[in-house]
Amino acid sequence: MKLKYPFRAASTTLALTLALGATSASAQLRVPSLNLALPDRLGGLDTHALRGPGERLLGAAELGNLGEVRLGLVARLLRQHRDALEADPRGEPVVRGEILAFSASAAGLAAARAAGMRMVREQSLDLLGTVTVLLVPDDADLAAALEKLRAADPHGAYDFNHIYTGSSALPLGSGLAGAAREAEPDSKTAPPPGTARVGLIDSGVDAGHPVFRGASIARWGCGGAAHPAPHGTAVAALMVGHAAPFRGVAPAARLYAADIYCDSATGGSADKIAAALAWLASEHVGVVNISLVGPSNILLERVVTAMVQRGHVLVAAVGNDGPAAPPLYPASYRGVVGVSGVDKRGRPLPEAARGPQVMFAAPANQMVSAATGSPPYRPVRGTSFAAPIVAALLAPGVPSPSAAAARAAIDALTRQARGDAGNTVSNETGYGIVGMAYRNDPSAFR
Repeated sequence: MKLKYPFRAASTTLALTLALGATSASAQLRVPSLNLALPDRLGGLDTHALRGPGERLLGAAELGNLGEVRLGLVARLLRQHRDALEADPRGEPVVRGEILAFSASAAGLAAARAAGMRMVREQSLDLLGTVTVLLVPDDADLAAALEKLRAADPHGAYDFNHIYTGSSALPLGSGLAGAAREAEPDSKTAPPPGTARVGLIDSGVDAGHPVFRGASIARWGCGGAAHPAPHGTAVAALMVGHAAPFRGVAPAARLYAADIYCDSATGGSADKIAAALAWLASEHVGVVNISLVGPSNILLERVVTAMVQRGHVLVAAVGNDGPAAPPLYPASYRGVVGVSGVDKRGRPLPEAARGPQVMFAAPANQMVSAATGSPPYRPVRGTSFAAPIVAALLAPGVPSPSAAAARAAIDALTRQARGDAGNTVSNETGYGIVGMAYRNDPSAFR
């Protein structure tokens, strides 16, 4: 059976050369070792603040069952935003009425027009390809329309426009606005030679937070408008933040932050993630963190594969749907560095995903990060906050896309993670735990 990382059995060389037409990554994963009866649906975006009963602002020991939290959020999201969102046949949230077409043929587009679909936007992803967004008539069944296009153009790539959510106990946004605007880059300024760079695809970053004072941040998305949000701010701080006693992993690195939510209920969609990846590719950012999870999506898989082929290192949270839950994406695509979370004693989070998609583990509980509003720091929990630590540890070794540099950086981190454990690899922590020194303990912030 094929493994996501073939070198687990043979060597420590990352499989960076992949075919665009590869079969679905779900078929390449081993069955998780645990078999607990947990729900298998994914959560969605809710931009309201999430405060559980009795939760303290600092030092909270637990932030609740994250899998159940996400299931509740997606149900509420679909209920409250029926005009913008709907569920696919598996219950996953998608943008209402939209189908993504990637590398569509003339026959496929003709079939779309014949079925009454219209093109609402087309976006070039530069070297990664072109995506066309088709709108299905109001009276048509979205799943049936998708199957019709796949039958008419079997060589094209068609899928729903899935919504992706953060893998954490924090919401992804701070408000509910209208549809997200087409994104434009804020800055094209090149960093000084030798400066580490790291990319982020998430919700907005509060650049005015004290941890980012003096930080170098290039923003993309939302037509240039800033939409600070709790999740993106917390994740970014763990990478490049610094304000005693808080410290991120790489405060001297230049952050390339793509906001794909813009306070919109339809943010976080597959086409926006693809566009953000294209921007980061154009900026030659070597390492990109994606603390988002969702279902497998053909467009996202093709774009991720193209990025990995170009020598980018994509780091992603494996999710909190439980040890027996189906694989979540993009962490489970081949070539992506999947990251799980542990507590301060190095114990895996009970809700964290298990499986061969886990390559490393990092702190993800009993810790704080930057927050929007007051107080400026709050407890965080979830694999969302482990992934940025790993991304920032890898970033200095891959300042720009390079297959050789990616292999060397990952091999070095693998040796660090293994320590005295030899060649041991587990479904819980992968090659091992890294970054424990960057867990910001709540006791220092009281």
